[in-house]
Parts: sequence; C-alpha cells; structure tokens
Amino acid sequence: MVTLLSQIQALGVIVDIDSMDPKAAESLSVSTTFHSMTSNQAIVNGQLQVQWDANLEPLVSQYVQDIAIDISTEDGILNVLNLVTVLLASKVIPYLDKTGRVLAQTSPRTAYDKDATVAHARALISAFGKRGIYKDRVCIKIPATPEGILACKELEESGIRTLGTCLFSVPQAMAASQAGCLSISPYFNELRVHFPEGASSYVEYNDPVRQHPMSPVICSIIQAFKEKQTSTTVVPASIITLDEAVALARLRPHHLTISDRVLALLAAAPGRSDDELAAVTLEVAGEKSVLDADYLSNSAAALQTALSKDAETSRKIKEAVEIFGQQEEKSIQFLREALSTKEA
Repeated sequence: MVTLLSQIQALGVIVDIDSMDPKAAESLSVSTTFHSMTSNQAIVNGQLQVQWDANLEPLVSQYVQDIAIDISTEDGILNVLNLVTVLLASKVIPYLDKTGRVLAQTSPRTAYDKDATVAHARALISAFGKRGIYKDRVCIKIPATPEGILACKELEESGIRTLGTCLFSVPQAMAASQAGCLSISPYFNELRVHFPEGASSYVEYNDPVRQHPMSPVICSIIQAFKEKQTSTTVVPASIITLDEAVALARLRPHHLTISDRVLALLAAAPGRSDDELAAVTLEVAGEKSVLDADYLSNSAAALQTALSKDAETSRKIKEAVEIFGQQEEKSIQFLREALSTKEA
C-alpha cells in the first residue's frame, strides 16, 4: 500500500525518527527504515521516566555503585544522565539504517560556553563508546548560539560530527555550515508549543508551505546550501501535524526528523496526488551579504551581531534553551530521588 510516509521517502527526503521509544521504533519499522534517531532533553526526560523500572534502573544503579558516583554533585549526576541518554539510544539503534546515527544533545547549561559544550560533547562520545556505539554512529546536537557554533567547529575538526539545533535563522544556518556541521535542524514550530504551558500559542495553517512563517526561512537555507554547495544537510524539526510534514517535504530538504506520533499518522495515511507533493520554491528575502558573511571569525562576532539585530530569533533561542534546561532539571531530580531511594 502506498502511504504518505512512503511517498515522502520516494521524493528523496530521508526520514529520521525523533523519538527514543523503542516500542514505537519497532512498530514503525514494519512500515519503513529510519536513517537516524534524534533526541533532546525533553525526549530523554520522557523516556527516562517511562523506561526506568523495566530497562534502566538496574544498569544505572550498578554503574553508580561500581564507580562510586556522588549523585549530589553536578558532575556526578550529569555523568549518570549521560549514561541514561546512551542506554535509551541503544534501544533504538537496531531499527536504524546501518549508517544511521543516534543524536544526543549537549546540556543547555553549557549553551553559552564553548569549552564546556566541547567537554560535554566529548563526554557523551566517550559514554557511547563504552557501550559499543562508536563515533561513526553518533552525532552531537548543539544549540546554535555563537559559542555553540564555535564548539561545533572545534569538535568537527577533531572528528566528532555535530548538528546545529535551536536554529531559526539563515545566519545561524550559514554559521553552522561554515563550522562544518554534519547537519542543521531548523525548527518549524517554536519549542514551547510542544508543552502544555505553550500549546495555546500554536497556529495551524491551512496551507503551511505558503503560510507558515518558517517556510521561507527553511526554503532560503535549502537554496543557500545548494548555491554554496555545502555538505551540511538540512533536517527540519519540530513538526506537529501530518500537513506540516508534507509541507516541509515539498521544500525538498535532505531529511525530516519526525516524532513517532506524526510518523504513525503518515504511515497510516493514504497517498496523495503528485500535485499535492510537488516541489515548492518560495521567494527568498534578504541580502546576499547574509549568505557571504564570515560568521566564525573574531569569536563568531558576525553571528553575534546578526542575532543582536534579530529579536525574534534571539527570543526563540533563549526560550528553547530555557525549556531544555527545565527538562534536564526534571531528569536530574528524578534520578536523584530514584537512586537515593534505591540506596536507602
């Protein structure tokens, strides 16, 4: 049966799963094969609490005991959270392409600190390696702040692949490509709409490919990367509806990363006409200087300037980092309570 999911893949758009739920990955793998698995602090927090008793508790407790981790310290609990991230990813990697990667995101608390971001990325790579998932199967997601982009450059130069996330603008995208990032994930919707307190701000458009305010931004990025012949791939994220997935596919990005909920809808939906899936190229606004600027020199000064002139993008980045920080803190609180109870 031809489904909307199979049609999107037939267009040449690679599909990644934006979930760490192994049951969903197994169920959906009947319909398709995913290339990579993406994640973030919110996804980790959700699956940590779902999988704790059945899959995680014995391994995490033993790890804490074996190397005598002090979970009351920040370094200690973040070490445990790294392990949790790796264990969750290890449950999904069997359902990916043989060359697909698992993606893990650096701590939001390091988003404005290049050296701390690099250190956390290396710690994640080490944690994956100890579980037999080596760096050729891992990509580290890093918020596309000026400091984060400089961290990406340093990591890429050392052979660790990165993805620029919390990304809402063309300058962020160009900076990430100049840093050599494997991929970028421009957000279609703001992060807050995925949570109850921000859900009321979500707007559902009748024709998202032409009406959604991020469509021309993502189209501009795709076109700019083609013009510059950059190797960085565009992987739009934060997709709420089936129609948004179709709209983004019509812009012909390299990949889409899609939640298990929306993937299930796509896998069950009947195919659409060629016209409904036809490629769309939107009129791109902005000066050529935006594409030609050197965003990395002088400690990413040009990116800092671009963001300082773009209040809306700056707000979205700040808000996303704060939300991910809240989700990370929930995971930390859960782990400390669960592990303290175990010790007692």
